[in-house]
Amino acid sequence: MLLDLARDGAAQAGKQLQTLTTERVNADQQLSMLLVYRQDYAERLQKATEIGLSASNYHNFRQFIATLDDAISQQNRVVAQIDARIEQGRQHWYAEKRRVNSFEALQSRERRLLQLRENRAEQLASDEISANLYRRARQQH
Repeated sequence: MLLDLARDGAAQAGKQLQTLTTERVNADQQLSMLLVYRQDYAERLQKATEIGLSASNYHNFRQFIATLDDAISQQNRVVAQIDARIEQGRQHWYAEKRRVNSFEALQSRERRLLQLRENRAEQLASDEISANLYRRARQQH
């Protein structure tokens, strides 16, 4: 029963780790999208300044790029938080796996001891049968 509980705990920890990894991939994709979007707007601003643009349009471009920079910073924090949670999840999963391995080792040891006891009992029974047969054979002579 303890082994089953430990296996369930390890499986649950593995699922949580998998969910976190998926979250990490999604967060990284969002970050990449923001970076591409920012690069695109920076290039647009560069082209617009080459052909000329008004101060208000320049200000709007710069303000939008600053907003993108804030979003990128926030997304970097989200990615870092997920990375920390993944590391915690990984440590939890390793602990659960060690627990399963410990219970499996105990179970294996118990099975070996039980098998040894059964073998000894079988040997004793066999020895007693042999001794009885020997005594009967001696009594008949």
